Amino acid sequence: MLKILTSIFKTPDLKAKVLYILGIFVIFRIVAAIPLSIIDTERLQRFFSANPLFGLLNVFTGSTMENFSLVMLGLGPYITAVIIMQLMTMIFPKLKELYQREGEAGRQRFSQYGRLLTIPLSALQGFSILTLLHRQNIIAALSPTEMVTSLILITAGTLFLMWLGELISTKGIGNGVSLLIFAGIVSGIPASIQQTIATYNSSQLPQYFGFAAVAVVVVAAVVFISEATRRLPVSYARRIRGRRLLGGASTYLPLKVNQAGVIPIIFALSILLFPNLLATFFAGSSIEWVSGTALALNRIFENRVFYDVAYFLLVFGFTYFYTQVTFDPKNIAENMQRSGGFIPGIRPGTETALYIGKVLNRITLAGALFLGAIAVLPNIVGAAANIQTLQIGGTAVLIVVAVVLETVRQLEAQLALRQYE
Repeated sequence: MLKILTSIFKTPDLKAKVLYILGIFVIFRIVAAIPLSIIDTERLQRFFSANPLFGLLNVFTGSTMENFSLVMLGLGPYITAVIIMQLMTMIFPKLKELYQREGEAGRQRFSQYGRLLTIPLSALQGFSILTLLHRQNIIAALSPTEMVTSLILITAGTLFLMWLGELISTKGIGNGVSLLIFAGIVSGIPASIQQTIATYNSSQLPQYFGFAAVAVVVVAAVVFISEATRRLPVSYARRIRGRRLLGGASTYLPLKVNQAGVIPIIFALSILLFPNLLATFFAGSSIEWVSGTALALNRIFENRVFYDVAYFLLVFGFTYFYTQVTFDPKNIAENMQRSGGFIPGIRPGTETALYIGKVLNRITLAGALFLGAIAVLPNIVGAAANIQTLQIGGTAVLIVVAVVLETVRQLEAQLALRQYE
């Protein structure tokens, strides 16, 4: 790692890209510190600590919700818009064809639809959060003018972060949205360590060591599963074109165990957050049966066992779903057949597609179980150890490790390209 950093700062254009990303991180943290208005931050912090879903959402946004900042929603509405667009590909074949078969131009149009959908989602989520905080007596009632102004500022903050993420993707290195989420999560680690030191109790020393050991195992497991790949052997038949002999090579088709990355966890978080948000929103309704149903639903979501079980099952299901959306065995088999490739012992075409799908389903089972376990395990360990200040969560660890691995991989590719030249 040290060698990579040294090589980066010896390469002027790579050093410029890294400094550009760090500059955008600084802008992000400055904007995250600008409050929308003056509120009781202690009461807001207690609200997030009492609600695991909103607490996890606060971690994703880099504590911007806890600070009630201009970018309090983070990139949540944009991610939700992308999720909705991905779901719609299952309903509308034209959208699926646009995303998978029309190349870069099709993906750009698909991304543009997601950006446009972010605007109403930001306004809707902002309105829900403001209403929720008012009903929790955290903020005062807003007049129509104040509400509209606040929604414009909140929506503009989300769009600003989306723009910063696209700047990183275009002019920097790696995926800008992932790097901004990474920056938000990492920015909360020093505060957690500071709180742990401030509340240190020598009688809890075994729990601290146990938590640290589990954290090391979790990080190692995340790295192992993120890098794990099943290689399917692929051979290419020899063909004669003119006087040239083509083909005859052997290679492999890499199938990652965790093909979906961290997307299923984000999907699951969005699905879990929606009914909880609605329940909290309608808890103060004047209609008795509506408020009763909302309060009952709130109590269900505040139950840690229900939360962990629902979280695990949703992550497990969405891992299969997202893998099926993004990886099409039929398309892979057709491309392989057109180029003269085949898997030894498997007929080209339909049988190859079925074989790839069968292998993919088997390894996805391991990936889905791992993602579900990694999402809930740190919560269980943190509750068992009773160390409230260090409950960052497996989701955050998975995102941080995955982003670091992908960024390091891209930096190594950039360095190899320049050394080759």
